[in-house]
Amino acid sequence: MTEVQFPPLFKGLAVDSKIDPFEKACAEALKGCDAGLVVYRLGSNDLRAAIVFAPEVPLADSMAILPICGVGFQNALGALAPPEVAVHLEWDGGIRVNGAHCGKLRVASSGTDAAVEPDWLIVGLELRLWPESDDPGETPDQTALYAEGCADVQADALLEAWVRHTLVGINRWTDEGTVAIHTDWRGLAYGIGETAQLAGKSGTFLGVDERFGMLLRDADDTHLIPLTHLLENG
Repeated sequence: MTEVQFPPLFKGLAVDSKIDPFEKACAEALKGCDAGLVVYRLGSNDLRAAIVFAPEVPLADSMAILPICGVGFQNALGALAPPEVAVHLEWDGGIRVNGAHCGKLRVASSGTDAAVEPDWLIVGLELRLWPESDDPGETPDQTALYAEGCADVQADALLEAWVRHTLVGINRWTDEGTVAIHTDWRGLAYGIGETAQLAGKSGTFLGVDERFGMLLRDADDTHLIPLTHLLENG
């Protein structure tokens, strides 16, 4: 199995094809592993990984790590892929490459109380490398990394870059707050100004509030859907 190199304070844990890295990271966090654990699987058709964080702010603020990881992924792929390859981020964690779905980010934490500092928070990455079908016309809104001009991007190098760029984003967030992260994320956001359906509500996706909560406008009101809505243990 390929050995992946991570920045100091990060430790890699490679798993085999039968193990979901996100679920494994959650299990390790429950057992009390150190922050900085990166559980990963470099499959032949996909890349899956999860990072364990230990935020020192309440969960409502800690959730900024999700968009930070999204921006980190865009920066990582942008450094490795041809310049014409475009990456956009959906509010709910979806990743689009050249306009089509290519993967997603997932998030879980030790608790769901927005006002309480979580013991741990985990963000997972799932990315298709090869198309699921030989006929791209079967799923026109789905794509894979190597079908979008990125055949020279090695999965291990992309994983390393994602962790590095995410670390840069975390440090920037710590030093500067969310303003800079908002600017970076909004420049990559997919679907602002378009109709969206989420949490039983439908309306126009206006953007996000200071904690990256979705602002959804229907005919009568503007609804706020907090980012904690995306927690898989929520």
